Amino acid sequence: MLSGTPQNGLGSARMVAGVDEAGRGPLAGPVVAAAVVLCKPCPAGLGDSKALSPQVRAKLDTTIRARCAFGIGVVEVEDIDRLNIFGATMLAMTLAMQRLCEALGLQDCEALIDGNLTPAGRNPGWRWPARAIVKGDAKERCIGAASILAKEHRDRLMREAAARHPHYGWDRNAGYGTPEHLAALRQYGPSPLHRRSFAPVAQMEMFA
Repeated sequence: MLSGTPQNGLGSARMVAGVDEAGRGPLAGPVVAAAVVLCKPCPAGLGDSKALSPQVRAKLDTTIRARCAFGIGVVEVEDIDRLNIFGATMLAMTLAMQRLCEALGLQDCEALIDGNLTPAGRNPGWRWPARAIVKGDAKERCIGAASILAKEHRDRLMREAAARHPHYGWDRNAGYGTPEHLAALRQYGPSPLHRRSFAPVAQMEMFA
């Protein structure tokens, strides 16, 4: 998923993209990453998506998509189970950066990544200079923007999935292991969108 060129120009220096993911912990659904190059002036109020109200986050998501350059990477359950969640997250970040660079029509872009590790040397497709920043979504506005896009995109996917698999409450829990979700797992068993490599799901299958 691609955006256009950021409005108001970003100059000729190497562009800096913020990269973050959503969905490492849930028992179901994909892991999603976003990469964002901010426009100038950048949207006000950017920060860690988890610290924002749903209403503010949704409004910022719309603004970022309209005004900034971005790429979204989605890695589905089958690849999460094949690679493990860490490998799938590194792949999602790589896909997001690839799509951002396609949107901008360039390859020379630096990545600031939320966390303490980058995909450099951990995914064969990663080719950009990268720096990891612990709690970067609260420190760097471009990472905060990526955090918002990744969470909003994944939440939309889980709401769509909830319409097909209504038992698990994914429109409310986004696939996380809430009591409601675990009770539905015990009653109905795993769906095709559950991560079989995650212990709570694997245990339900063992005793099904």
